[in-house]
Amino acid sequence: MKLTPSEKLLAIKTLHSLIWCFFVTAIGYVVYAGISGTINMLVLICIGLIMLEGIVLWINDGRCPLTPMAARYTEPVRDNFDIFLPEWLARNNKVIFTSIFAFGFVLVLIRVLS
Repeated sequence: MKLTPSEKLLAIKTLHSLIWCFFVTAIGYVVYAGISGTINMLVLICIGLIMLEGIVLWINDGRCPLTPMAARYTEPVRDNFDIFLPEWLARNNKVIFTSIFAFGFVLVLIRVLS
């Protein structure tokens, strides 16, 4: 069965959104761990995966590797053309969640070093 371009775009947007949800959950867990003092292997794995994601974004000039794939199937005229997020959140996603992660990471560091 061959997928149409709109079906391919839907699949990419769905995958991109699921990956986004995973990383937002991981960032939330880092903040939780920093606040609660729950420093365990899971928080370390989350920090490692988030940092790996940052490296991937840095290598790709701040763009998710799925973005150019989605652009093949539509005209990228809006910030959320490749993900199921409100446009304002898609536009400010990196700034918002990098700040939240940095806050949580500092809290975890304080817990570990104290």
